[in-house]
Amino acid sequence: MERLMLGLECGGSDAFSGVSANPSVGLVADWRVQAGGTVILTENTEMIGTSHILQVRACCPEVAARIEDMISAAEQRTRDILGPAAGMVIAPGNMDGGMSSIREKSLGCITKAGSTAIQQVVDYAEVPSANGLILMDAPGYDTESMAGLAAAGTQVILFTTGRGNPVGFPLVPVIKIATTSRLYESMRDDMDVNAGKVLEGESLGRVAEDIKDSLRRVLGGELCKAERNGQSGMLCLYTSTPAF
Repeated sequence: MERLMLGLECGGSDAFSGVSANPSVGLVADWRVQAGGTVILTENTEMIGTSHILQVRACCPEVAARIEDMISAAEQRTRDILGPAAGMVIAPGNMDGGMSSIREKSLGCITKAGSTAIQQVVDYAEVPSANGLILMDAPGYDTESMAGLAAAGTQVILFTTGRGNPVGFPLVPVIKIATTSRLYESMRDDMDVNAGKVLEGESLGRVAEDIKDSLRRVLGGELCKAERNGQSGMLCLYTSTPAF
């Protein structure tokens, strides 16, 4: 377990992501790092507005500078594409879920990374050379982000969702963590863990234990829901003869 590398992902976030599922995952991230493992947080567009928070957690000035460069570049690309409204524009599903801005989404997103020091910033799909908490400079689109995590060597991805994103990945188990009990109950065939219990009085620590239990079962060979359902996130076409 001490050599386990976890990837962190969120997709279809809602207003409860930063309250229930993401901070519960953050406790799991701290648990893994403290045990000598490695955890990778990615999706650079979902760190916009949080550079000052993440830089303080850098293990050294060089890592702090890399964090600033990564997030500043993501913000500039967003402004180049979306113009002056960039700071307020988020996906329609996020708005339907009660979010108001990219910054609000980012503040919830980074809670998945827990509270330990950031040891390294890696490029897309780069294998970390350090242990502990790692940031990856990768896009926010779920399948591209998970591909980067898989290429970097993650063995399991913890994926939080408030809108019910069921997507998985063909090479790595993806454990789905619902932000509300309503979502979990309506999508039991797709969700592995119900973090909505936090909103009903359960502690973050108790839900983190549920996530750990799910992680242990998956590492022991149990299929997560995305694997059972064949939700790889990619369309593969096979033919009996070459296509050329």
